[in-house]
Amino acid sequence: MHTDVERCVRAVQSKDARFDGWFFTGVTSTGIYCRPSCPVVPPKVENMTFHPSAAAAQQAGFRACKRCRPDASPGSPQWNERADLVARAVRLIADGVVDRDGVPGLAAKLGYSTRQIERQLRAEIGAGPLAIARAQRAQTARLLIETSSLGMTDVATAAGFSSIRQFNDTVREVFALSPTELRRRAGDAPAAPGTLSLRLPFRAPLCPDNLFGHLAATGVPGVEEWRDGAYRRTLRLPHGHAVVALSPRPDHIACRLTLTDLRDLSIAISRCRWTLDLDADPVAVDAQLCEDPRLAPVVRAAPGRRVPRTVDGEEFAVRAVLGQQVSTAAARTHAARLVLAHGCPVDDPAGGLTHLFPDAAALAELDPESLALPRARRTTLTSLVAALAVGKIDLGVGSDWREARERLRELPGFGPWTVESIAMRALGDPDAFIPGDLGVKVAARALGLPSTPAALTAHARVWQPWRAYAVQYLWATGDHPVNFLPAER
Repeated sequence: MHTDVERCVRAVQSKDARFDGWFFTGVTSTGIYCRPSCPVVPPKVENMTFHPSAAAAQQAGFRACKRCRPDASPGSPQWNERADLVARAVRLIADGVVDRDGVPGLAAKLGYSTRQIERQLRAEIGAGPLAIARAQRAQTARLLIETSSLGMTDVATAAGFSSIRQFNDTVREVFALSPTELRRRAGDAPAAPGTLSLRLPFRAPLCPDNLFGHLAATGVPGVEEWRDGAYRRTLRLPHGHAVVALSPRPDHIACRLTLTDLRDLSIAISRCRWTLDLDADPVAVDAQLCEDPRLAPVVRAAPGRRVPRTVDGEEFAVRAVLGQQVSTAAARTHAARLVLAHGCPVDDPAGGLTHLFPDAAALAELDPESLALPRARRTTLTSLVAALAVGKIDLGVGSDWREARERLRELPGFGPWTVESIAMRALGDPDAFIPGDLGVKVAARALGLPSTPAALTAHARVWQPWRAYAVQYLWATGDHPVNFLPAER
């Protein structure tokens, strides 16, 4: 969008928050860059330049505005809508791959050369993978400076900087303030080590009902819970584990993170945003779905529904198999047994979380005969776990959606419902569709839509590329607990 100068100028002059994250405005007269909704008086048109990412604006020599904090705006929705090389690379960088494995590690995961990745990212985003990762490190550093009592050396290490000098130089360059000045501006930092309170921005509108309702209603005891108005769960991260509490607010998601290793902060935030689908563009989604007169009243009744995703694609795939042809309560029971038998115990003084969900390596050791499942379902589960354990199937944020679907279909017991459910909630494909789902068929019939899978798929062409969101609106017509914010227990 940054190449459409006239449209960008209109967005900046109207302070339109819908475009935050779509592009960034560099102001040549001041040397700063802003989000479109910056509250200050818009600059003169001749002083505006437009950039596709915060990293590109920083690389062009602009520093972040202290008023609108553009580096903290919602991410561009297109990186979660697409499955091409650039989108997959951006998702992997956000998940910390470059910080952990460098650009060669990113290239290895994507199956391309470092030169190809560098060239394509620069062409579309205006910055290479190192610059994008650097912008992310700067944002992480600022969060730690402003919300923790860590010393600056510890902040630099936790944010992924290789030296305190690099940390100081980057913070000064990006924010035009020293780390000490940033902390002074933020006021007193909390004293609890490893615990951070953050605000996760999103594009309005956001309907929290089905988002948090689904996560809470299907939550695995010991791994997930709803407590004090927040969805809480454990996270397995590269350097340790974490407990996160996510609460809906009118203009943001309140996020409280307790980390065993602060180096995992940016990855944990990225996975929370991914799980809640916070970078979606609800205006574009709802406008497309309202083109269907049968679906339009449901969309207008509660706009801004998101697709509830998952913090771990492999975990969700296992849970999808456990949920085949059984009720939500039965699926939770099966998953809870698996967690107690094979999950890693954790401490949670603030609540009732007890375990991390077992990873594929741990589940590869399970005895199929110990599973209280039909024999065919045991075969399906053990086949999936074996494929995940050896890396035959990639269900991570940077996966190839088409290839992942093909690999899943090769496994015994994987029909369209299971494959598309995983595509929707683990892979994040916004066009994943499950016309054979019972709730979808009942809702379609009630709305006067075709209810057979073939006929509904044909009708759903008008919903593309947002059929996963259409599913959320169809489910919303029922009275299942997944559609409502849970009551306090």
